[in-house]
Amino acid sequence: MRLATFVFALMVAMPANAANAAGGAESVEFAQGDVTLKAVLYRPEGAGPFPAVVALHGCGGLNDRAGALGPRYRDWAQHLAKAGFAVLYPDSYGSRGLGAQCSVRNGAVRPDRERVADADAARRWLQSQPWVKPDHVSLLGWSTGAVTTLWAVRPRKAAKDGERDFRSAVAFYPGCRRLDATAWSARVPTLVLSGAADDWSPVAFCEHMVAGARGRSARAVIVVYPEAYHDFDHPNRALQVRSGYAFSVDGSGSVHTGTNPNARADALKRVPQWLAR
Repeated sequence: MRLATFVFALMVAMPANAANAAGGAESVEFAQGDVTLKAVLYRPEGAGPFPAVVALHGCGGLNDRAGALGPRYRDWAQHLAKAGFAVLYPDSYGSRGLGAQCSVRNGAVRPDRERVADADAARRWLQSQPWVKPDHVSLLGWSTGAVTTLWAVRPRKAAKDGERDFRSAVAFYPGCRRLDATAWSARVPTLVLSGAADDWSPVAFCEHMVAGARGRSARAVIVVYPEAYHDFDHPNRALQVRSGYAFSVDGSGSVHTGTNPNARADALKRVPQWLAR
């Protein structure tokens, strides 16, 4: 066996041989072209096979300033693992030596290209695991990761690797301006969750995008939460204004971000139900 093949085989085997942390995080790696993607994995208790979710972080990256998995991603992973899903977070930025990209307009890791490839690589990796149901791997993303989610499920992006496609998709507060301009549609059932007050990713483009997809794509649904801003599903973020962002509705680079308890509670119920379809 050639060395490269042997190394990849070890990467694939790692989590199967690691102790199942029963809702705790495991670190895994797998290949995506010439990049070794680092990822964080959560698994439910038991041997499986489980439905699984590829989960895509936003422009702030996967980890917090202390280098730990961000609280929103940890919170969602624990909720989904409790509901019976394995959850895999590929680190698109950290794996390439990059930090947060929220202030970058034209980054090297594009949501419609490199990150779509990362999502597909994560899907294939999950489908190669004996504890995953290969026909039940879904896609979930936040903000920039939600933009990638919507690009990844367009009809022309259909999987060509011989593996099963994504089962369904969920996109939290994506920026839909470009997608709307491309006459977006989806090949798998797709749920968009947005805040009516979002001044970072305005909901109007997403509403128009989903309305335009009706009748010519797989089921696409949008839910708009009144008075909710970006990051409404965060477990414990007080509403605040942050500056220095590359995009904002008014062009100032300042955006509101914070938890909306009602929107968060609904999303915590709605998302597992959608992914279980």
